[in-house]
Amino acid sequence: MKRILIANRGEIARRIIATAHRMGLETVAVHSEPDAQALHVREATMAFALGGHTSTESYLRVDRLLAAARATGADAVHPGYGFLSEDAAFAQAVQDAGLTWIGPPPAAIRALGSKSAAKALAAQHGVPCLPGYAGDDQSEARFVDEAARIGYPVMVKAVAGGGGRGMRLVQVAAQLPAALGSARSEALTGFGNGDLLIERALLHPRHVEVQVFADAHGHVIHLGERDCSVQRRHQKIIEEAPSPAVDAALRERMGACAVALARAAGYVGAGTVEFLLEGESSVAGPPQDASAPSGGSAPREAGERGGHQFFLMEMNTRLQVEHPVTEALTGFDLVEWQIRVARGEPLPLKQDEVKFSGHAIEVRLCAEDEQFHPHTGRVRHFAPPPAATFTRAPLRFDHALYGGAEVSPYYDAMLGKLIVHADTREAAIDQLIAALRQLEVLGLPTNRAFLIECLQHPRFRAGQALISLLATDAEALRAELHARERRLHERFGALCVLGAEASALPCAYPAPRRLRHRGDDRGVAIQALRDGEWQVRGDDGECSTLQRQALSDGAAWVSTGAIARRVAAVLAPTADAPHRWHLQAEGVDWWLDDVSFDPIVQAGQAQAATELRAPFNGKVLNIAVQPGQPVAAAETALVIESMKLEHSLAPRADGVVAEVLVSVGQQVAPGQLLLRFAAPAKVEAAA
Repeated sequence: MKRILIANRGEIARRIIATAHRMGLETVAVHSEPDAQALHVREATMAFALGGHTSTESYLRVDRLLAAARATGADAVHPGYGFLSEDAAFAQAVQDAGLTWIGPPPAAIRALGSKSAAKALAAQHGVPCLPGYAGDDQSEARFVDEAARIGYPVMVKAVAGGGGRGMRLVQVAAQLPAALGSARSEALTGFGNGDLLIERALLHPRHVEVQVFADAHGHVIHLGERDCSVQRRHQKIIEEAPSPAVDAALRERMGACAVALARAAGYVGAGTVEFLLEGESSVAGPPQDASAPSGGSAPREAGERGGHQFFLMEMNTRLQVEHPVTEALTGFDLVEWQIRVARGEPLPLKQDEVKFSGHAIEVRLCAEDEQFHPHTGRVRHFAPPPAATFTRAPLRFDHALYGGAEVSPYYDAMLGKLIVHADTREAAIDQLIAALRQLEVLGLPTNRAFLIECLQHPRFRAGQALISLLATDAEALRAELHARERRLHERFGALCVLGAEASALPCAYPAPRRLRHRGDDRGVAIQALRDGEWQVRGDDGECSTLQRQALSDGAAWVSTGAIARRVAAVLAPTADAPHRWHLQAEGVDWWLDDVSFDPIVQAGQAQAATELRAPFNGKVLNIAVQPGQPVAAAETALVIESMKLEHSLAPRADGVVAEVLVSVGQQVAPGQLLLRFAAPAKVEAAA
């Protein structure tokens, strides 16, 4: 193996390139048209243009990927995660082309890629599974009968794929038909396979997964567990190891089950066996012993010991997004292991030689708003935390960001991952919060501030976060963020004006301005006192003095009284908000509009009452209305697919559709006009 083609993009492509180059191997990056200037393209030994914009036109084109390997002389292919990483047909095509596939055998992918097939194999080898139905009869009547047999609540799941797509919780029988329909539609869109299964739902479990590794010589080991319980919409945003709920005995049992399943499937390479964990362990304190390795044969009983119960969810036949957590805890480079195992080398150590050190936590930085809707846009200002690297350092930042980067609507909304490794869990949390506060990504919405709130949540800090955490507490976290935003807006909102027009402002009289934050206007009068010093007077008559010193990276050093702090602010205009600003200070992001020169009652505000606009980027899947049709409040008017999840758009008030301005299959951008109503109707998005 001399040259690896990386059939992926973004931060995972950069991650693989870093290890391959350290091992003395050359790399080939592939890219779509929007990714032509991406960092993974610049950092690889050479690059190949796949063409196209969407993943279907580029990163999912098996013929183009194989053509890229032939044209560049690549002799191996690493799929990363996502895209074709769990596609058995692609793995087979790579091998048939005489190339080395850096992943599990196609037969193992087939055996484990279907949740129903994986559960059947698991049951044969003593791995506990939840009661459910995963048969060939996919009729609604059969699912209704099986759900009644299992007992509500039940979870509907897509047989193929992952990432929370095609999953629906059903509390009562009346909800089942609609859940089956929407889950099947989402599964078809995301995976090309609409088959479903149902199983008994656990309402308050943990999500705990075990990293396994196998070589071609019959050796299979595990590298401990990761707790991935903090999720939104069944998608992980915080992962940590070891799990606060798992002690040495439970780790041994879960590890044995994971190893047994991998061995039964003839597995080779990196894989992750995912479990739901409930009972006493779901709310336990810190683990008794996180350093002890474990192995052995799988238990034959149903995953119980005392109050602990665990059940198989699925096995991911690839490298996981959260693999850096395990790398930090063990000191191993899992990509290097993948490459060595693909070359036929044995695993470098046995199960009893695996040791764990300290605690590691990862957060996923995503381009999304506070309602978890993905967004696109340009990164207008970027400053990573100091000393963040791709190495196994205490602070690691895997990303593909740079100032001026365009986040397109065609791919996943994840921008990167911050990982901290510390001696204790408490230290890891504190250091990760500090790193997130230092990170600056301005120009489009991100979940950076929301992640800080999650890490500070009392239940997370106590090690008691369950999958249900954000379902119950997300609104309270948002409310706290909004309050902090308002305080910072009142203190620093005027900085956006100073940053744009400081040279034009020195005058003897106050310059009146009007700034809008979350729909509320705040009048301010700004007067220059001396060079770099300004007086700001609000509507309430309160007066403050700001001193602003521009920094070389575009941020500013701002003093209010005796206290000085760093504040970043960029102009980030949109089609319907040409003077929109994005600011960040004290770990909080907020957006405001300078409406100083707009009429007090905007024509646009009157229009907004009769318009439905896209709240985020996506593709129109369904239009449920037509011109002349009355639409009731909260009635679904359109369905948009974004990041393979479906979102319904509905009016808040009754109205009559005047015009439909989009068509099914059309890609839409945030703020784009979709429908026009003949009667006033405000709109909102509902997932």
